[in-house]
Amino acid sequence: MTLEKRPVSMTINGQAVGPVEVPVGMPMIDFLHETLDLTGTRLGCGQGVCHACVVMVQRDGAPPVEHRTCIFDAHFFNGKSIVTIEGHAPLNAQGEPQSLSPVQQAFIDHFAFQCGYCTPGFVAGATVFIETLKHKPVPRAQLESAIESALNAHICRCTGYVRYYEAVKDVALATPGCVIG
Repeated sequence: MTLEKRPVSMTINGQAVGPVEVPVGMPMIDFLHETLDLTGTRLGCGQGVCHACVVMVQRDGAPPVEHRTCIFDAHFFNGKSIVTIEGHAPLNAQGEPQSLSPVQQAFIDHFAFQCGYCTPGFVAGATVFIETLKHKPVPRAQLESAIESALNAHICRCTGYVRYYEAVKDVALATPGCVIG
């Protein structure tokens, strides 16, 4: 018996990928790890609950959205532009990371991780949140509850939530246009 394969093409971290023949039903996380050697995205629960496997899907003119890679197959992402943890840092002219993203730097500054397993998903979720605030800012008094709502689905087994949330709050307050008042 042979597996049915179909072509998939997408943009990952700014680079065109495909068309690549991918088995029907192959989870996106397996495609990232096994086919593209992008192993920073983590498989946590494998059921879409913990959000460790989240990547960002970019949309024209709108904030990016989070998508879980353990429950969506690679074909779901066909034609889309995604960003994995490897693609968050800005690149120099040679295509190499030149610095960390503001969210990544804030997580380091706040030591907002312990084992780091959930961190790639939190980076994606926090970045989606900051980008959403740029389009729809919140009053300062509502920022903490907005952070909690945005990151509530992300599970940290080491209970690093307070530091993650403090780091995201600092990025939101430091990013022009995210907070009103």
